[in-house]
Amino acid sequence: MTALAVVHTAAEWAAQFGPSGRGAVVSIGNFDGMHLGHQKILRAVVERAQEQQAVATVITFDPHPLKVLRPAQAPPLVCTLAQRLAGFASLGIEAALVLRFDAALAARSPEEFVREFLAGELRAKAVLIGDNFRFGHKQAGNAVVLQEMGARLGFTVEIIPPVVSRGEVVSSTAVRRAVSEGRLADAIRLLGRPFALTGEIRSGEGRGSTILVPTLNLAPEQELLPKTGVYATETLAGGHVYRSATNIGFRPTFNGTHLSVESHLFDFAERLTEGRLEVRFWERLREERKFNGPEELRSQIAMDLERARAFFRRLDQSQTTPEFA
Repeated sequence: MTALAVVHTAAEWAAQFGPSGRGAVVSIGNFDGMHLGHQKILRAVVERAQEQQAVATVITFDPHPLKVLRPAQAPPLVCTLAQRLAGFASLGIEAALVLRFDAALAARSPEEFVREFLAGELRAKAVLIGDNFRFGHKQAGNAVVLQEMGARLGFTVEIIPPVVSRGEVVSSTAVRRAVSEGRLADAIRLLGRPFALTGEIRSGEGRGSTILVPTLNLAPEQELLPKTGVYATETLAGGHVYRSATNIGFRPTFNGTHLSVESHLFDFAERLTEGRLEVRFWERLREERKFNGPEELRSQIAMDLERARAFFRRLDQSQTTPEFA
């Protein structure tokens, strides 16, 4: 994995990479989800940067522009900034310029944006974008505008066609829809890997270890959550990956009112009360529902655990390997 340099201004980028005189090959976008379409663009950035002996660079934004411009229309984000940055690094990107998106940045015209961030400190040699790329004040800039500016200011513009999977254009919107509807196989197909929640372990109510099965409870950092239900998952805890079964829901059998994400890890005997977790979602096993009491719920959980184990046996036999982790 490439050591990714994360900077927050064009001047910081120039201070770190300017002395080399390499210039940049750049892509610009939100990259929410780091799905197969994003991966295609970023792999092309790395390839062009190698060809031109330039710095493979991504310009991205935090927070998401819609959270500033039209908060009511802002979508739930598929991944955190940390997940985005890890994805950049895994694909070989060398530098991420993370711009704080605010009213001042939104007010910049396409020309101002290009002169400040592309033709200026970064000395861009090439810019790679998707065909629906928009930028600048009121999204006045598009691929054609960028190509015209590039011709004047000394960089080329390459439009990367979208990835189409089973007749569907791969997009962050399609990923959000698949995850929120519990269609995890479709989400994996669009992402090239399982959808993952990350966050800190939080204390539960203690029922799992006493009357049901022991679980680790996750306080998710992501805005987007899978549909409530029981899932076959993998959980990264303490530096190790364990097969697991995860419930997302409100514990209706116990009249719960707060959404919880709790995972039972197979072949795991530790008692963790703090630390980081990552839960990767592979398949939805069933809806969440209310049972008549702990005994009925315990019997169903036993079936859930066996279904999750059976899923992973099938997965191992199919030798399925995610494209990007």
